[in-house]
Amino acid sequence: MDQPVCSVPDGKKLISIKRTRESVPRSRKKMNSTEDLDYPQVILQYNSGFLVSKVMFTACELGVFDLLLESGEPLSSDAIAARLGTSTTGMERLLDACVGLKLLAVELTQEGALYRNTEISNIYLTKSSPKSQYHIMMYYSNTVYLCWHYLADAVREGRNQYERAFGILSKDPFGAMYRSEEEMLKFMAGQNSVWSICGRDVLAAFDLSPFRQICDLGGGGGALARECVSLYPNSMVTIYDLPKVVQLAKEQFVPPEEHRIAFREAQREGRSLEEGREYINKDGETQEMLRMPVVQRNGSGNDKVRCREKKN
Repeated sequence: MDQPVCSVPDGKKLISIKRTRESVPRSRKKMNSTEDLDYPQVILQYNSGFLVSKVMFTACELGVFDLLLESGEPLSSDAIAARLGTSTTGMERLLDACVGLKLLAVELTQEGALYRNTEISNIYLTKSSPKSQYHIMMYYSNTVYLCWHYLADAVREGRNQYERAFGILSKDPFGAMYRSEEEMLKFMAGQNSVWSICGRDVLAAFDLSPFRQICDLGGGGGALARECVSLYPNSMVTIYDLPKVVQLAKEQFVPPEEHRIAFREAQREGRSLEEGREYINKDGETQEMLRMPVVQRNGSGNDKVRCREKKN
């Protein structure tokens, strides 16, 4: 039985691209199957993948999902365009693309097409949702996307491309990401949005209940720390991060009444955590952290996290 994979707008029409049910579980088939060689569907999907991302990013940026949530009722493309200050043609095509991606649903009436959010969009694509991914999507759209435009140069040169993308020369990726308070705030808000949906799962993978003092190295805006004290209410979490990050986190993300989360301004001295010890420089003094559960980021931008007990 055929089922639609994606619908893309073509003028006033929606074209449904179909595939057979047998072809749906791509992970179960080899890339070089006869089907792929006759019609390289997976290659075509990879080829246009960035288009899908940009449709979703653009709808978020323009406020489509927020407007439909706030309206409380389906709206026409003309009404949405008028309220958001866009062209009617452009908005209609964007909305139809979102319908094809199942980010929006459409109802055809005598008055015309009326659009509403799908449940997944209400939960993850609206700013007001506790699980909103809006901020990380905006960071990917406006920062990561531009850097990946120079991926070939990054491979040739073996270095980040912030200079080409933003005119900033920095050997330290975080120096580029934190190039201004505005950019730092965007990055921290983006990381917080990711932790809002996966932080509890990460922390629950390790039994930290025996520990009362937990250290979060590079804890940023404190979203993982908040998940930690929620999951382990008897714990206290200390976030170590750069002074400017700590200041912004206190001002924007962690309320002062949350006494289970503390901050310490810190600078790494260049030693690797793989050596089994981490040294934090605080107020000119070197403190060796031992026998403490540590939440550690790998600095890759993906925040791969591992928790482990520090030992002598």
